[in-house]
Amino acid sequence: MKIKAYLKPQCGWSMGVRAIMSKYELGYEDIDIINSQENYAEMVAKSGQPLSPCVEIDGIMLADVSGEEVETYMIKNNLVAPTENEAGSPTDRGCSDEEHEKMRQGQSQEIRFL
Repeated sequence: MKIKAYLKPQCGWSMGVRAIMSKYELGYEDIDIINSQENYAEMVAKSGQPLSPCVEIDGIMLADVSGEEVETYMIKNNLVAPTENEAGSPTDRGCSDEEHEKMRQGQSQEIRFL
């Protein structure tokens, strides 16, 4: 299975996608859409919209999805078998207000090209 995940370095939704990849021990390409204008443009061109995360699995684009939605897609399409393994972080939510505040205070080194 070939997986390309268009993710932000620090984002609850993106961390949820990473957690699902880890839960199922899947190899994937983690594509930074914040620090690379080219990566962001590629995601928008492929998904037809500007929101993230987007995950491409064997050529099928899942646009603006949570880790939970990626997991559901993979199970329904028999790409992974259900497991009792823990995801390690929430897979169904964005950043908390506290995390957003840390980013606003400059503790995040993200560069945004939008």
